[in-house]
Amino acid sequence: MTPQLSPIEPNAQGTTATASQPGSITVDTTPLGQIRILIVDDHTTFAELLTGSLNREPDLCSVGSANSVATGIAACLELAPDVVVMDYHLPDGSGLVAATAILARAPRTRIVILTGDPALEALEQAAAIGVCAFLPKDGSLATVLDTLRHARIGGFIVHPSLVSLLSARRRQHSEEIPFPDLTKRELAVLRLMGEGSDVRANAKVLGISENTCRGYVKAILGKLGAHSQLEAVVIATRLGLVPAQHV
Repeated sequence: MTPQLSPIEPNAQGTTATASQPGSITVDTTPLGQIRILIVDDHTTFAELLTGSLNREPDLCSVGSANSVATGIAACLELAPDVVVMDYHLPDGSGLVAATAILARAPRTRIVILTGDPALEALEQAAAIGVCAFLPKDGSLATVLDTLRHARIGGFIVHPSLVSLLSARRRQHSEEIPFPDLTKRELAVLRLMGEGSDVRANAKVLGISENTCRGYVKAILGKLGAHSQLEAVVIATRLGLVPAQHV
């Protein structure tokens, strides 16, 4: 399916990057060093406003926009952006479905998901498939721009407001979790988990074996009543065991 791309505004340097028509050659005139961004969102006004904001930044530029899972995948494969800003709810499915398909074909693409209605399961899936960030759609433009600049493959940024919202929902549907009695080493492992490091990296930092580190993770999950490392970090943030800025 040919992506339905919106018009691209000239950026600050007066150059434009567009999708090619069938049988034509795409000429990318993006200035060297700019981060090329594709917007996938079915809200036209939002996409146009974000496009304008990106093109006013000297180090960022929009290469196009799409409005569905199908057109988003096609546009990403044709335009090869550095970063994709993806709405979680799209007319033909979840943005995570599009993210999965894109990363399977272009694994170096950085994807930032925007959502107005987060769920813990969605955050866990996003982290598992390689999404770089999960942000509230009603958050500040400055936060979005800063995240686009710093999104990195292998990292996972969750905005503190989403962590707070998920914690509040957890309190509404379950009993309060008693304050866990974590050892100093378990707290150290937990805080490294909050920074997004994996077991191998955490073990190296702490000077312990990977098996020992996995044992600490298992103990932490049990004490916090969590089913995954991400859920453990969300709970720990609410309890004040992990600073919000590390999530």
